[in-house]
Amino acid sequence: MVAVTATYYSGYSSTTSSQTSATTASSATSAKTSTTSTSTAATSITLSDAAKAALAEKSFAGVIADARSKLTKLLEDAGRKSPLQNGELALDLSSLDSREIYAIASDKSFSADESEAAMLEMQRRFEAALAGPHSIAQVTGNYTGLYNAAAAFLDALGPEEKASTDWKASRDAVTEGLKQLQTDPKKLPSAGEDDPVATYIKLVETRGTLDQSMATLATNARAALDKRYEEIHATGRIPSFKPTSPSYVDLSGLSSRSLSAIVLDKEGQFTSQEVAAAKSQLRTKSSSVLMAGLKSASQSSDPTAFSQNVISAFSSLSAEERQAAGWSDQLYEAAVANYSTSNKLLEMFNQLSAGSSSSNSGSSFSFASLLG
Repeated sequence: MVAVTATYYSGYSSTTSSQTSATTASSATSAKTSTTSTSTAATSITLSDAAKAALAEKSFAGVIADARSKLTKLLEDAGRKSPLQNGELALDLSSLDSREIYAIASDKSFSADESEAAMLEMQRRFEAALAGPHSIAQVTGNYTGLYNAAAAFLDALGPEEKASTDWKASRDAVTEGLKQLQTDPKKLPSAGEDDPVATYIKLVETRGTLDQSMATLATNARAALDKRYEEIHATGRIPSFKPTSPSYVDLSGLSSRSLSAIVLDKEGQFTSQEVAAAKSQLRTKSSSVLMAGLKSASQSSDPTAFSQNVISAFSSLSAEERQAAGWSDQLYEAAVANYSTSNKLLEMFNQLSAGSSSSNSGSSFSFASLLG
């Protein structure tokens, strides 16, 4: 697996000596603290304002302890001793927040494999955040949204990560890129070697997107389901996929990619009930994405907003995820066609508006006047 070589990512392999010495001892004594993993939808983590505030107040030593506890549970549920397999990320780490991932990548209390896995997860998250905006830029020719997405991603990271020189270098490069785009939004900025957006574009063009294999995710999901069944059987109950059942097997915490591995079931590891439950959960997630895009577009004055949101959502999913969710290429093609049509109509409207303003100077323009 090819790792990102931008300066920003190099900081993930090490941490400052003061940070390491201050946190390692604490994590050793509190690593057994149990925590509840956060449910995720696709590659994003949604937290309430209260949860965000509590997270921000937590000491980094506490973050390390939580990360240790959550990672240990994920490994146990998947029946794995290492989060890597053949040098690739083999564990779904999407339930860990950005501070916890950074803790695993930077603190010496974690093994080399665990740190490498966290670095790959950081890289995967950054690429996932830019996938949709990059696709929009390819359609519209405007790179502003892509650089805004990179800025938003970097700004949302934890305080420890943002204190690094690598983060500052990358954030400064993105700021410079946005500055250049104010002059020409359709020209890819030249913001130096620290520009993570430019590095991302080069990597996607040369080796494609970075993601976990469906085979390892399917194996992990199989192990997790079997463990859940054992826990339910131990209580004398029968596992059920009905939400109202006391022995409900809840799949909502799985990422869309893990759900897709169950739905596609390429190696025949899952029952028809498991596949149906995963498919229902995946379609709920994908439908919510489209509805959010529609709601966002309805609040925008840009007539191309919904088309762009669909393009972004479609491109943020892997080919396997789109297949499992029932998103065909026709959806993407329709969104692109709709964007082109809406954009052309907007250009014509602007031309009519300009013509009306010049021929009727001193009078206000109204859309109704175009209709006679």
